[in-house]
Amino acid sequence: MTRNIADIRRDYEGGQLDEAQVTDDPMQLFEEWLALALESEGLDGNAMTLATADNQGRPHARVVLLKGIDEQGFVFYTNYHSHKGSELTNVPHAALTFWWPSLARQVRIEGRVEEVSEQESDDYFASRPRASQLGAWIATQSVVIPDRTWIEERQARFEQAYEGQQIPRPVHWGGYRVIPEMVEFWQGQPSRLHDRIRFERRDGDWHHFRLAP
Repeated sequence: MTRNIADIRRDYEGGQLDEAQVTDDPMQLFEEWLALALESEGLDGNAMTLATADNQGRPHARVVLLKGIDEQGFVFYTNYHSHKGSELTNVPHAALTFWWPSLARQVRIEGRVEEVSEQESDDYFASRPRASQLGAWIATQSVVIPDRTWIEERQARFEQAYEGQQIPRPVHWGGYRVIPEMVEFWQGQPSRLHDRIRFERRDGDWHHFRLAP
């Protein structure tokens, strides 16, 4: 590497985030921010870092896609037998982070996790492109495989098996919902004097307050 990464920096600029102007419901504010992010970030606007922990307390993080949001929480879909699925079975709590550089905005979310209903998973699976539906059968996610040829051969077998047929949802594939207990909104500001508004759920109600940068 020829560039000194310690010298890489930017001065963040964005609209002010004032606690007196935000809604009492963080889900409503998040939807407003997400709508802007989808316009400014394009197809990456719903990308989020998902952090889980194994049964020894070691954290693991990866980028996944937000595929649903409602008053209950944030929904994503995956293989239940994957590393993250196994971790969520043992430790049903997770953290999400959204980063939208064009807006100089970040949202952090923490909460407990539960599987969505089978009907929700079925409905979403049915809406996926056929190639993605096949992919849920082809990919035994997180399992060690010998090479790329293994995937291609498995793909050919499943394409043949379901040729001319509707593809059912695998029982090992479905959705999770992160039910938020904390949501923090971060708006970048010049000189690193950022705006941070945190929401915490206490006894079923949301309370928000400002944090120092």
